[in-house]
Amino acid sequence: MAKEEPPSTFKDLQNLQRKLSLLLQSVQNNSKVVALMKSPVGQYLDRHPFAALTLLVFVVMSAVPVGFFLLLVVLTSLAAFVGVLLLEGLVISVGGLSLLCVLCGLGFVSLAMSGTIVVSYVVVSSLLSYWFAPRPLTHNSSGGCQLATQSADPEGRSR
Repeated sequence: MAKEEPPSTFKDLQNLQRKLSLLLQSVQNNSKVVALMKSPVGQYLDRHPFAALTLLVFVVMSAVPVGFFLLLVVLTSLAAFVGVLLLEGLVISVGGLSLLCVLCGLGFVSLAMSGTIVVSYVVVSSLLSYWFAPRPLTHNSSGGCQLATQSADPEGRSR
């Protein structure tokens, strides 16, 4: 009671087999495959099909972990790059604000020191000009010159 396959399925399988054989021929006629098969590694793999199959399975199965690893490397590098930019931006911002605060403080201190120096200069120059002011010379009867001294009485009148 075995069922026979319909003729369309048989033709589809023959068509698929023909396409696979054309694909294999195009791969075997490729110049890079020919160069590989002439190399010592290719000749070894041709003589040891189990080793060739093992190598092929290993390469195919290792593609996924290697791909994940490379994706992890790229994402980690990208995250590190963004992190460095953010960290550097933070450091530059904090440093700039600190510099601004220091410069404002220095401006205030220099303004206060300049004011103190100017006030000190005015006070000292006024005192020096008062203490060492030129006094008019007076002639006394003996023929010599003498500095006039003014003494003030307690009411502040000059004599």
